Amino acid sequence: MTTSFLGEPVETSGYPVFANCAPTQPIREDLMSTSTYAGKKALITGGTIGMGLATAKIFVDGGGEVIVTGRNRKNLEAAQTELGASAHVARSDTAVLADIEQLGTIVEEKLGQIDFLFINAGFAQPGPFGHVTEELFDNTFNVNAKGAFFTAQRLAPVLKDGGSIVFTTSIANDSGNPGMGPYAGAKAAVRAFTKVIAAELLPRNIRVNAVSPGFIHTPTAGITGASPEMLQAFEKIGDQLTPMQRHGSSEEVAQAVLFLAFDATFTTGEELNVDGGLGQRINRPQGQ
Repeated sequence: MTTSFLGEPVETSGYPVFANCAPTQPIREDLMSTSTYAGKKALITGGTIGMGLATAKIFVDGGGEVIVTGRNRKNLEAAQTELGASAHVARSDTAVLADIEQLGTIVEEKLGQIDFLFINAGFAQPGPFGHVTEELFDNTFNVNAKGAFFTAQRLAPVLKDGGSIVFTTSIANDSGNPGMGPYAGAKAAVRAFTKVIAAELLPRNIRVNAVSPGFIHTPTAGITGASPEMLQAFEKIGDQLTPMQRHGSSEEVAQAVLFLAFDATFTTGEELNVDGGLGQRINRPQGQ
């Protein structure tokens, strides 16, 4: 059975995961203007759908210029159309070091330096640890951990002093959810990278933080060919498990990302949960 975990297509094999489907919440347009990010430049990996695209849209609507990456040509073309002239799209595979190196060159040529790097590309395919293959393990770590680390390493030299990096982690980091072994391990590694890189970039006044989403709604829930019935089932599960009894929207995650990127100026090494209270293990009052 297929679902979406943090905006990524995954195979659940009957194991509970944090799916992404729910009513969206409106963007707080009162918190930004068309000049909020004027003159700012950014790179967003995994930026053609879901949380990455929502972040790019708020950023360019606020006057910023962005490069978004993805692997699917149709998604790249659609993102270019939606984001307009202030955006550039680049086909890039975060699991391939040669692509990461080329991406750095593209950023240098298109933008020169950047103010903000959002490392958001990810991959998940859950299953019981006894059935995990070496290929699946390597794919999961190559995208989520290795790719994230080397993207930060390659792009750090073109990040302005005083800029920021935001990683996407996951509430799977410490949830102990069955079937999430490689994914949880890879995202836990990214949580560790966040702290270490934050420490190493202190001399340049570059802040490094992470956003940790829970059940987040995306237009397709990241599910290829999913039936309406399947989407409804995942929505129900997510709403039951989340203390706020709803899914978050991609825009809500995007607002948290941009808060960490530009407004949280005395915060570094932090992981911000955007999960409706799920990661805090709080309980809703009975009957309410």
